[in-house]
Amino acid sequence: MVDARIVRTTQAVEHAVVELAAETPVSQLTVSELCTRAGVTRRTFYNRFDSPQEALIQALRRDLAELAETDTQRRARAGQPPTVLLRMANADIFDHVSRYQNIYRQALATSADAGLFDVLVDHFVSYSLAFVRRARSPNLTEEGIELVAQFVAHGFAGAIRTWLQNPAITREVLEEAVAEAAPAWWT
Repeated sequence: MVDARIVRTTQAVEHAVVELAAETPVSQLTVSELCTRAGVTRRTFYNRFDSPQEALIQALRRDLAELAETDTQRRARAGQPPTVLLRMANADIFDHVSRYQNIYRQALATSADAGLFDVLVDHFVSYSLAFVRRARSPNLTEEGIELVAQFVAHGFAGAIRTWLQNPAITREVLEEAVAEAAPAWWT
């Protein structure tokens, strides 16, 4: 069992880094200001994290993992058609990006933080690999599955990147474009 103090401290640091990174690129945050906001000591921070960016990446990955679990549970219940399930999964991702849009926008604008966007790409690759393996075509080798997953993941991430960078693109346009671009077998 995990010590409740460790959980509270980790949550405090993650919450603080999300708040601060929405205002300032994470590469410009100091451990001191993060510790002050979280109400923890530097020693406590360094017992759990190497940098503010690592704390932020952990917070973003945790949120994405919860979305993946929600999607898995929805699909296990099988009460909705596959096309509806796909739209629901996409909507969850768009909600995530909207919640953290200032962080992702800054990551795209600041070369030192560009790796933050890779958190999304990594999530999409993992999700796509699992999905492609379940919907496996008999013609795809393991290498082919990897290629398809990378293709889908980077396309999805590219659409989100464009949405974040172009205020003229509405969420509705993004949702429709992504749904239209999904391979027929994806559902």
